[in-house]
Amino acid sequence: MIFKVLYQEHAQEVPVRERTKAMYVEAEKEREVRKRLADKNINIEYIQVLDEDHLAYEKQSEDFHLENV
Repeated sequence: MIFKVLYQEHAQEVPVRERTKAMYVEAEKEREVRKRLADKNINIEYIQVLDEDHLAYEKQSEDFHLENV
């Protein structure tokens, strides 16, 4: 499955919509995504599973690329 992770770059940063970034991670479960990202020192706001239609939409963006974590 592909997960979309919305996050702030610094773990201590208060979530502000204008500074929220997104990354895409392939994993079996949300827990696995959190485990892989634990050492990155980021503030994870939300992790969303992408269904086929949503994934197709996200792939149209030039910012889309799967992270190797």
